[in-house]
Amino acid sequence: MSIPKNPDPAKLVISCIMNDKALTEALFSMLEEAFGPLDMISRWLDFAYTDYYYKEMGTLLFRKVFVFKNLIAQDELALIKEKTNEIENRFARAKKRSVNIDPGYLVSSRFILATGKEYSHRIYIGRKIYADLTLMYSKKHGFKTLDWTYPDYASKDMISFLSKVRDKYLWDLKAGKGKKND
Repeated sequence: MSIPKNPDPAKLVISCIMNDKALTEALFSMLEEAFGPLDMISRWLDFAYTDYYYKEMGTLLFRKVFVFKNLIAQDELALIKEKTNEIENRFARAKKRSVNIDPGYLVSSRFILATGKEYSHRIYIGRKIYADLTLMYSKKHGFKTLDWTYPDYASKDMISFLSKVRDKYLWDLKAGKGKKND
């Protein structure tokens, strides 16, 4: 018999695709107001290996990855996705998004993204939101992509960055830092 236990808290990671870096300051303020202070590890990854958003946002797209100091409960992801959808809507112009916001979380064994789109490998987590297992981690191989991992998240730059976020997460967990009451 398995004995249920509370899962470890997770590191909140929010990735944003946009075509105008000038949106970052307002976006930063809204995200920080909603989810607390940013961790110093947040950074630009000046690429977007997708043409999925071209029709809506244009062709020169940038990705900014925000990492938050406060650790979250893993079961908060659906509520976080709802909040990021609200923020996306605030930036929309003429029914088109100016920014795509992908919230997710990182724990020692995996990186999960939230999505509103159902698919065979996505698990329903409530509130019309699904959890997408995007990357798995093993001590031997580090982060491993899966057949469905989005190209941006499969890139060497993103995997290298998320490995650093994982190191910081493990340090925060060990030090007891980053909890909402800190």
